[in-house]
Amino acid sequence: MFPTLRRYLAVYRMFVSNCFAAASSYRLHFVLLIVMDQLFYGSLLGSVDFIFDHVARIGAWDRAHFMFFIAFMLAVDHLHMTFVSESFWDFSFDLRTGRLDFILLRPLNTLFSIFARLIRPATMINFFIPWGFLIYFGRVVELSLLSWLFLFPLVVLALLLLTAIEICFSMLMFWTIEAYGINFLRMQLQQIARWPEFIYQGFARRFFTLMIPVLLVGSAPVHFLFDPRQWLGLVWMLLALLVVSGLIAFFWRWGLRSYESASS
Repeated sequence: MFPTLRRYLAVYRMFVSNCFAAASSYRLHFVLLIVMDQLFYGSLLGSVDFIFDHVARIGAWDRAHFMFFIAFMLAVDHLHMTFVSESFWDFSFDLRTGRLDFILLRPLNTLFSIFARLIRPATMINFFIPWGFLIYFGRVVELSLLSWLFLFPLVVLALLLLTAIEICFSMLMFWTIEAYGINFLRMQLQQIARWPEFIYQGFARRFFTLMIPVLLVGSAPVHFLFDPRQWLGLVWMLLALLVVSGLIAFFWRWGLRSYESASS
């Protein structure tokens, strides 16, 4: 087990090194990505702050609790944009050009090679904004010691569930080939996940909690952090992660049977 883990860590270190080398080759693009991320963080936090200039509460949450939720989702987004998001745009290119043929031949897990090989260094540098706001609003809402201990693991759990859902949808590229439609659908799911579940009502709330469980990504961890007695949502997150992982394995095998390589 440990030799395998060391091998994957060595490969991932090379992925990171290559991405930093590529990013440093286009300095203006690198700087613009940093500015873009800062504008995104500022616009989302500013929009919620503007709403609370006109209302005292949304659902059961006041300004501080709602801003903590937004900061939590920005921390998830920061990890997602840094370590995962770029790879989704390249997957269809792998399918169209036959580059997937060479990835399949590597002595590595193919999904690891596809969805972990691209990192965005510019976003990594902006870590102090989302994580700074998360810590600040965590202090404002007076999180308990237990909640502080669980904070980072729950951000990672939220990232894993969001990424698993996106990878599952990305399997559709085996049949659509073109990435834009699937990727824009994936980005819309991210938008839905950036708001707490009580914002949605009726069918929409049930659908995006049970069928496509993106509302669990942020709401379940944050409810637990506010009140550790609300642990049932975390159980649903783990179950959803297992189910979605099983769907990924199923659609991956089905997609490979449908895949027409460049040499066929």
